[in-house]
Amino acid sequence: MADCCNPGADARAHSEPGRPLPLRAVDGHRDVRTAVEPSASSTAASKGTLDVDIPAGTFSMGDPFNEGYKDDGESPVHEVFVSPFRISATTVTNEEFAEFIDATGHRTESEIFGTSAVFHLAVKADKHDILNRVNNVPWWLNVRGADWAHPTGPLSSWSEAPDHPVTHVSHNDALAYCEWAGRRLPTEAEWEYAARGGLSGQRYPWGNALHNVAPGAAAHNCNIWQGDFPSRNTVDDGYLTTAPAKSFSPNGYGLYQTSGNVWEWCSDWFLPKYYKTCLAQGVVENPRGPSIGRGRVMRGGSYLCHDSYCNRYRLAARSSNTPDSASGNLGFRTVAL
Repeated sequence: MADCCNPGADARAHSEPGRPLPLRAVDGHRDVRTAVEPSASSTAASKGTLDVDIPAGTFSMGDPFNEGYKDDGESPVHEVFVSPFRISATTVTNEEFAEFIDATGHRTESEIFGTSAVFHLAVKADKHDILNRVNNVPWWLNVRGADWAHPTGPLSSWSEAPDHPVTHVSHNDALAYCEWAGRRLPTEAEWEYAARGGLSGQRYPWGNALHNVAPGAAAHNCNIWQGDFPSRNTVDDGYLTTAPAKSFSPNGYGLYQTSGNVWEWCSDWFLPKYYKTCLAQGVVENPRGPSIGRGRVMRGGSYLCHDSYCNRYRLAARSSNTPDSASGNLGFRTVAL
């Protein structure tokens, strides 16, 4: 699946060297069905991760506005019960990922392959390192030397943005980090439930309106594209690419940036028809996703999402990619065991 936010499984084009890449103003209503009130406390988990407590509850999962893309399988809306869990308030940052690399010597798949996908307006690389444009999505460039430590190309460094989300990590890389940290990836149901922050049936973590209109309030609630995609970004929200992981206001549970900034890996396999199966079961308890799929689920959208082309920064929006894919707008957050 290739779109403005997601370069797709063919993002690492056939080129050498390197293997081809597979590539808070709130206007909503709090969900009264949660089993306990959201905890205001947070705990320091393993490896210094800041967790927030998510209470048990039942929520309506999926798109209630019929705004989703048919092939993404955002409907039908179905009822899901989620047990209590703890999830990181932010995505894993560059600094946190660097600690993992230093401790383990892990080489990410982008490093092994030698290339990764970088948005064309953000590239920092010599011309000979820009290998080609990605088929059907020419705003993605296949850049030699782009990886987690060099997020916009070999002339960049993660140390320039230590508090930004780590990117260019595959699903397999995310699992390796989780194993080291004694954590796991969230299920898709856990991710959406936590991302909603206790609001029922809303488009975004803060409510239904994309922008704030109250006098004195910041207009923007998340990091997405402004302007004409993909050639001109007015950067009204302050960021061309990633924003620091704690930018903007957190949702009702204390999670930052579950809309925009970077896509986030979930543990589930992706099948568009999966929600139909769930609806037939009634209230589904702690679903783990289908047993097979065409890729792993990604949630939340990214800094490249824009309603003219890729309106996937809505809470119900889904996408997927192959487990070895990576790009400059794809990261992850983790759940405590």
